[in-house]
Amino acid sequence: MLYEHVDTAVIDGETLPWVPFTPYAENVLLKYFKLDPIRGEWIVMMKAPIDMQLPKHHHTGTVMVYTIEGRWKYKEHDWIAGPGSIVYETAASTHTPEVVSTGSASGYVLTLVHVTGDLAFLDGNDNIVALENWKSGLHRYLAYCEQHDITPKDLTAFN
Repeated sequence: MLYEHVDTAVIDGETLPWVPFTPYAENVLLKYFKLDPIRGEWIVMMKAPIDMQLPKHHHTGTVMVYTIEGRWKYKEHDWIAGPGSIVYETAASTHTPEVVSTGSASGYVLTLVHVTGDLAFLDGNDNIVALENWKSGLHRYLAYCEQHDITPKDLTAFN
């Protein structure tokens, strides 16, 4: 059977670079683990400092965020996510992230994020000004690797 040839795999985070989330925020760093063109999913670790400035955004699919270090929230909600918490975002949700405290010597909030679909950045009038998805992540990752003479890994592969 064909599916028997798809094997369980490990992705070694130590071999992947932290990539600045340009052009949105040079001080927010992403470590891409998986960029799936079939399901439109992306798995990424995100490091955000206390002065993170990301705009309001809208998700076309679901998002799960597991907080490893620090505390953060969305301006539109009264909850605060801390270490060990999972935030589950429904499709078609819109919010503005902000760091509450970094809570670590690193000075960053550290999260593991699983995104399905597009992330649309919005201006003050809720007009879409930029779109992020697995493909834009792949372009950012490959450009960073080329700029820093890093041999890229195929993050779109099934194993």
